[in-house]
Amino acid sequence: MAPKRTIIPPPLKPGDCIGLFSPAGPARDPGRVTDGIRLLRDRGFRVKSSWEPASRNDYLAASDEVRLNEFHRLWADDEVHALMAIRGGYGCLRIVGRIDMKVLAKRPKMVIGFSDITVLLNIICQQTGMITIHGPVVTSLARSDKESVQHFFSLLTGGIPECFKPVQLEILRSGTASGVVRGGNLTTLVHLLGTPWEIAWDNALLVLEDTGEAMYRLDRMLTQLHQAGKLRRLAGLILGTFDPGNEDTFAKLRLQHQVWERVLELTEEFAYPVWGCFPVGHGQRNYSLPIGMEATMDGVTGHLRFKHVT
Repeated sequence: MAPKRTIIPPPLKPGDCIGLFSPAGPARDPGRVTDGIRLLRDRGFRVKSSWEPASRNDYLAASDEVRLNEFHRLWADDEVHALMAIRGGYGCLRIVGRIDMKVLAKRPKMVIGFSDITVLLNIICQQTGMITIHGPVVTSLARSDKESVQHFFSLLTGGIPECFKPVQLEILRSGTASGVVRGGNLTTLVHLLGTPWEIAWDNALLVLEDTGEAMYRLDRMLTQLHQAGKLRRLAGLILGTFDPGNEDTFAKLRLQHQVWERVLELTEEFAYPVWGCFPVGHGQRNYSLPIGMEATMDGVTGHLRFKHVT
């Protein structure tokens, strides 16, 4: 059942505590974790974490029970004002069905992350009405560019802005559309199809990004969304970064344009606006977005305008 109202967690202030959790894969690079924690502390936040370097060659940070309990424990902790994932990878799908959504709705807190955390961001929002943040994980924070870091902390402390206009935005199909911001990682979203945790497609301004996937795989996933009837239900489509997982600039540009061409083919009959080069993804540029927020894609100005809840 869809929530009846939108809940915006209160913004953070210096001295507030951010709880770090590992709902998916392990973080095997201690340097990336400590650099991210240092940046959070440098901005005046306290950090609570039980993270330890991965001691075994596994694709999960810990057992399902341990990861789930860590999440619930941090949420129940009155000292913790926001929860930020340490890393993505894979694993959220294994625990999302056991999260106590009623408890979450009674104690609104920011939930922050991307990649595999796409599962939690969308489902928590859909089942509780709580706005979540598609933003950095701890291991990516210190590797993000200056603008992304500034945008992230502005969103944490200043709340959701009135509008957002990326400098390098490509308007692939013009038009204006209003809807609800949803989405995140393409691979993760496709894996939710046919499950109870499938995202709400109707009237969505769908944000998509991915990394390390060959074009034929991206084509297959996009085609699946089309053939499953999901793309026709959208209000608009916002394409972030699709990178091949390497530093080859030509390969990155080629993949981006291939994705754009395929998306425009698949959505031609629907005529809603499609944007490209939106600064979200697995690269250094990854701006933070509020999942679940009502917004308008302004095809004239290139602004994404958020409707504020009173």
